[in-house]
Amino acid sequence: MSKNKENPEISEIPESYQRYLDIIFTISKKKKGGWVTNKEIAENLQVEPASVSGMLEKLKNTRLIKWEPRKSIRLTDKGKKYALQLEETHSLLRTFFTDILKIDDEEVVEKISCEIEHHITQEVKDSFRDFILKYHK
Repeated sequence: MSKNKENPEISEIPESYQRYLDIIFTISKKKKGGWVTNKEIAENLQVEPASVSGMLEKLKNTRLIKWEPRKSIRLTDKGKKYALQLEETHSLLRTFFTDILKIDDEEVVEKISCEIEHHITQEVKDSFRDFILKYHK
């Protein structure tokens, strides 16, 4: 694992895990208590609930979620740190595409941001943030 325990390196976990953490985090922010169901994840990712269960087992084994079969899911502190990193990277990418590159098609911006966010390391994100802050001055 990364040397920095405060911000574990997002590239240390597979993109498929990241996508699930991202969707669990997004759904949980809208719900009291932050608990998410298998069905909600399946609907958001447009996959079958059975395939969600397999991924949930992997996320549980890597201590990224709290979950028991047929019960609700919640991110652990570790899972939440990864999800927050993804959210921050996504936000930086959206800002870059809309404010700097002046792309006004929200659907395109969202799609590209979602695809790229999973490939940006902490170091790249920090440099990207610095660039955007300088550009906005």
